[in-house]
Amino acid sequence: MAIERTFSIVKPDATRRNLTGAINALIEKSGLRIVAQKRIHMTKAQAETFYGVHKARPFFGSLVAFMTSGPVVVQVLEGENAVAKYREVMGATNPANAAPGTIRKEFAESIEANSAHGSDSLENAAIEIAFFFSGLEIVG
Repeated sequence: MAIERTFSIVKPDATRRNLTGAINALIEKSGLRIVAQKRIHMTKAQAETFYGVHKARPFFGSLVAFMTSGPVVVQVLEGENAVAKYREVMGATNPANAAPGTIRKEFAESIEANSAHGSDSLENAAIEIAFFFSGLEIVG
């Protein structure tokens, strides 16, 4: 199996409720390692650029407003099949459909305030990691 890196955001709803440690415990329990991490307050420009793929969608404005509403924790995760594994740990986007024990089932407040973001492919993981981290900040 391939060692991969993926990108994670602990969203404002979770940082507001002091859930970063609980979420990271689920990540680490799954076998993924956190190889880079920082707490930031995303600017409107950062959020608009990061979520630019959704610009034409009706939820774009509320997504940007939510993601800039408080601090987030951006992270690089590493492990075997990291992209798929982290998506499994996060659970379905809609917390009502998420499996028990997943981040979104346990901690999400709604579909938008679902406590975590994760890359959906290796290609997007590389783009998302580079958006927030320099190579020097990633310590494998």
